[in-house]
Amino acid sequence: MKIQIFGTGCANCQMLEKNAREAVKELGIDADFEKIKDMDKILEEGLTALPGLAVDGELKIMGRAASKDEIKKILS
Repeated sequence: MKIQIFGTGCANCQMLEKNAREAVKELGIDADFEKIKDMDKILEEGLTALPGLAVDGELKIMGRAASKDEIKKILS
């Protein structure tokens, strides 16, 4: 599984990444993380608000730092 975190490093971006990593760990999923900070790439993916989270290339969350439990539901 590939998880992409889109963001420039703001507090919400960091929280989303932290929650996603904890969710993966708790579920015992083997996942590769990619942090995307380049605004051109972010815009190419269609994000209009940060942060964002994509799973296997599919955008799942945009514009907010989702909770660990919400991310666990997405990944399950």
